[in-house]
Amino acid sequence: MKKNYPFYRMMRNLFAPLFRVWFSPRIINAPAIPPAGAAVIAGNHKHALDPVFVDVCTKRVVHTLAKKDLHDGMFGWFFRAIGSIPVDLKADKNKAALETAISYLNEGMLINVSPEAKRNYTKELLLPFKPGAVVMAKRCGCKVIPYSITGDYRFRSKNLTIRFGEPLDVESLSVEEANALLFSKVRELMLESKGESK
Repeated sequence: MKKNYPFYRMMRNLFAPLFRVWFSPRIINAPAIPPAGAAVIAGNHKHALDPVFVDVCTKRVVHTLAKKDLHDGMFGWFFRAIGSIPVDLKADKNKAALETAISYLNEGMLINVSPEAKRNYTKELLLPFKPGAVVMAKRCGCKVIPYSITGDYRFRSKNLTIRFGEPLDVESLSVEEANALLFSKVRELMLESKGESK
């Protein structure tokens, strides 16, 4: 049964205005996120605040896959209350996380995934993508909405940007093809934003 997640909504209503005032971010093509129905939102991961940035782009509840350590720590209650899904980054497979995400999608909800599986501290534009995002979409018959986050999380940032691409239909593609398509789309979005900031 669907939940309204009142704590999530309360926290977003509190932090979204603060986020916008503090960072002055650019949000491009947010209407790519559907107003109703299941979708996987997937993009690069550069900062701990990336999930919050995604959250402020829609009025819908977004269930984010987050590392299990956060759920097991002192503030685990917080992550459980906002409906995030724990992922064990040390495990080869995360069947429980995958099945939980799919159950939410089957209820018509939004899932936010970072296919890089961890924050990118390297000089590479993107880390290799794990296939979880496209596997979820294929299992549920929903679309994947690619996004890129570029720029800096600093006060009154002049370049912090989230850019959403058009929804990708991956149902007829193999997992490998779908994952490669998602990677290329996120990369294109990043390069487009970086090009505009020069």
